[in-house]
Amino acid sequence: MTRWIIFIIIYVLLTAYGFQAIKTLTKQSWIHYLFLGIALIVVGNFIFQFTVTSEGRVLNPAKSYAFGFLLTFMSLNLVLVPILLGEDIIRGFYGLYDRFIAKNEVLYIPSRRKFISQIGLGLAAIPFASLLYGMFKGKYNFRVLNYTLHFEDLPDAFDGYRVTQISDIHSGSFDNKEKIEYAVDLVNEQESDVILFTGDMVNNKASEMLPWKETFSRLKAKDGKFSVLGNHDYGDYVDWSSKEEKVQNLKDLKAIQKEIGFDLLLNEHRYLEKNGEKIAIVGVENWGKGFKQKGDLKKASSQINSDDFKILMTHDPSHWDAEVVNDDYHYHLTLSGHTHGMQFGIEIPGWIKWSPAKWRYNQWAGVYEALGQYINVNRGFGFLAYPGRVGIWPEITVIELKKGIKEA
Repeated sequence: MTRWIIFIIIYVLLTAYGFQAIKTLTKQSWIHYLFLGIALIVVGNFIFQFTVTSEGRVLNPAKSYAFGFLLTFMSLNLVLVPILLGEDIIRGFYGLYDRFIAKNEVLYIPSRRKFISQIGLGLAAIPFASLLYGMFKGKYNFRVLNYTLHFEDLPDAFDGYRVTQISDIHSGSFDNKEKIEYAVDLVNEQESDVILFTGDMVNNKASEMLPWKETFSRLKAKDGKFSVLGNHDYGDYVDWSSKEEKVQNLKDLKAIQKEIGFDLLLNEHRYLEKNGEKIAIVGVENWGKGFKQKGDLKKASSQINSDDFKILMTHDPSHWDAEVVNDDYHYHLTLSGHTHGMQFGIEIPGWIKWSPAKWRYNQWAGVYEALGQYINVNRGFGFLAYPGRVGIWPEITVIELKKGIKEA
C-alpha cells in the first residue's frame, strides 16, 4: 500500500506540472478537462490492471498496455518538470529580489512565460510520440541483421553455413496474427541451414503459445530447428495454485516445442554433420545473474570433444562472461537473447549504439568478440512489459560461418 501511495503522489506532482504547461498555452477549458481526464483514465486503468486483475507478476496484453500508456503519459510530464521547475526557481528569485533588494512592499512573482511552455511541450512531444509509435508500429518493425564470422578451425564442409537465430518470442504479448505470420515468413525467406531459438517462448504460461503453434510450426530449415529455455519459460512469475500445476505447465511447454518441431536442448548437445565433418550445437537451460541458474555447461558438453567446433545456445548473455568465455572448452560462437535491448535506444550503424540495457549487461545487442570467441545477443522477436519498441527493433539474425581469417 505504501508503494501505491508514493506512486500516486509522484504521479499527481508530475501531472500538475504538465497541466500548468497546458494552461499557459491555451485558455480553452475543454483542453484542460481533456488533459485531466486522460491523466485519470491512464492512472486508473494502471491501478486496476495491477491490483484487481493481479496474478503475481504475470504480464498479459491488458497489463502491458496499461503500463505502456502510463509510461507514455509520464514521459510527457517528466520532460516538462525540469523545464518548468527551472522557470519556477528563476521566477522565485525575481520575486525575492523584488521584495528584499528592490524593497517593494508587495511581493511580485512574474507569471509563466508562454514560450517556455511551448519549448517544454515541443521537447516532451518527442518521447511521447516515439513511445506511441513504438506501441502501434515499432513492435512489429522486424529487421533481418546479417553477420559474417570467420573461424580458422571451421570444418571445410561448413564454410558458408548459414544460421538463423531468433529469441524471446514472448507469445503472450502478441496481438496481430498477420504481423507474426509475416515475420515467420521472413525467417523462412533467409533459407538458412539451421534455425536456433534462444529462449523465452512465452511470458508466463504454456497456454500462451497455443494460438501461435500452427504459425511457428511453419518455420523450416534443412538441418532442423533447435531451442533452449529462457527465464520466462519456467513459469516462475505466476502464483500457481500448486507446485504440481507449475510442473505440468513446464511439461506442456516442452510438449508444445516438440509439436512445433523444435529439438529442445536441456543441458545437452547435438551434432550437425555434413560431408563427413561435424559441428556441435550445445544448449543449456537458463543461467543468468539475478535469474534462474539451471544451466549446466559441463553437463551439456560432457559428450563432445574439446576441439570440436561449437555453437552454444544460452538465453542470458551474462552467462558468457561468468562461465563461457574462460571455460577450458573453446566455444566458438555463443547465441543469446534476453536483454531485448530494453526495447528502447538509439542505433545508427557506424555512429551510435546506445540503450539503457548497457548499464546492466556488458553484451546487450549484436556481436562481441573476446579470446577468439564470439557472442551474438539477439534483440528479440517479441516484446514484454512495455508493449512496443523504440529504436531497438525486433530482430531476425542471420550468421554466415566462413573458413579462414577476416580480411582487414
